[in-house]
Order: sequence, then C-alpha cells, then structure tokens
Amino acid sequence: MLPGLIQRIVYGIYTQRLRKQLVGAELPEHVGIIMDGNRRWARQMGMADPSIGHKYGAEHVETVLSWCERAGVKHVTVYLCSTENLARRDDAEVSYLMQLIEQVITDKLAQPDAGWRVHVAGTLDALPDTTAHALKNAVEVTRDCDTGHHITLAIGYGGRQEVVDALRALLTEHAAAGTLDELADTITMEDVSRHLYTAGQPDPDLVIRTSGEQRLSNFLVWQSAYSELYFCDTFWPAFREVDFLRALRSYARRNRRYGG
Repeated sequence: MLPGLIQRIVYGIYTQRLRKQLVGAELPEHVGIIMDGNRRWARQMGMADPSIGHKYGAEHVETVLSWCERAGVKHVTVYLCSTENLARRDDAEVSYLMQLIEQVITDKLAQPDAGWRVHVAGTLDALPDTTAHALKNAVEVTRDCDTGHHITLAIGYGGRQEVVDALRALLTEHAAAGTLDELADTITMEDVSRHLYTAGQPDPDLVIRTSGEQRLSNFLVWQSAYSELYFCDTFWPAFREVDFLRALRSYARRNRRYGG
C-alpha cells in the first residue's frame, strides 16, 4: 500500500475519532480565527513569491467554514486584514491581497445559497473602492440568509480603533440628545458594546490563531475579554480539520471562569 494512501487512511480514522469525542460536548457558539502564516507557508513550500500564500489562505476559508458548519459552530469571525497590514505591507502585496479577497467574497460568500450571512467589521473607507463594494454586496445578498450561520469578515480592522469609533459614536449620540453631561455618570459596558462593529453578535467563545504566534494582534480586543485562546503551530493554508477539532476538544475540556 502506498505511503500516501496509508497516511490518508490514518488521518481519516483519527478525524472520526476526534468527532466522536466531541459528541455531546459543550462547543463554542462563536469562533474567532486569526489566519496567520500564509507567507511563511509559501516559503516552506518553495514558492518563489511568498505572497502567493495569501491565495491559498483565502481559498481555505470556505473549507474551514464547512468544518464549522458540521461541528455546529454558528458564528465565525475571520481576521482577513488588519489596519497594520494596510499600513506596513508594500502596495503591490496589499493590492494582490485585496483582489484575492474580492474574488473569494464574490465567488464563494456573496451567493444566496452559500449558507452564511455575511457581516463586516472594519473601516471600509480604508479599503479600495472595489473591495468595499464587494463587501457591501456580500452583506446585502446574504441579508435574508436564515440558516443561523453568520460569518464576520474583519478587514481593515483594528480592535483599538473599533473601541475609539464606538466611543465617538456614543458621544455623538448623547450630544444629539443633549445628554452629554450625564454620560460620565451613566456610561456602561453595554453602551460601548452596542456601538462596536460587531454589535448584536455574541462575543467569541474561542479564538484560534495559527502559525505558532501567541498573541491577539489587535483582534477583537473588547469582545475577547473572556474568550478561550488556542494557538496552533500549523500555518493557515495547512490548517487541517484535525487541527480544528483539536481546538474544539481543548475548548470542551476547559472550565471557563469569566475572569475568575
């Protein structure tokens, strides 16, 4: 029997074993994913242009969503591009990344039968017009999706900026109502939360980061205050279903204390 075939058989058996372990377990309702390691994966694979790793990474999102759907995860937030990425990467790489995102959104997500309602978190004004249009179109096309599955695309996103924008909106709201003087004594966490990009959606129960890096990198800094964190050494394009199931198993085994 060929080594590749043996490997696939063993992988299949292990995947089934992990799925069985999760039957009846308490699983996350909302998973946030920091998709890291596209360029490093491309270098590891010997590709001349490491930016090509973004192509494989972008296309991998659809596969991971199918795993989430199978596991019963209803909400997924994926970190596509940070404000830091837009500012620090060279123009050619950013342009290539935006084109890939537009293509995946248009071909895979902005479809009435895709099964996922699309939401956007980030500053669209910081994106190319074509990218912003693709995102707005995906939101509109999937607005009536009633499967209960929601995907939030964090693009042109920064967690600290999100909090600043929420506070600005809150101040503007109270200024218009003539209650600005009262705000200092009455402001609550709920007041800030309802002005976040993700208002109306549950906070992530689990945040997964690939590539071995162990930090949040300005991702959902307000919403992830009580999230469980899982760090995986695998680069994002090579992230397998067994890696995803291991993350869910790790979550199921934890005792969430919510700050305790």
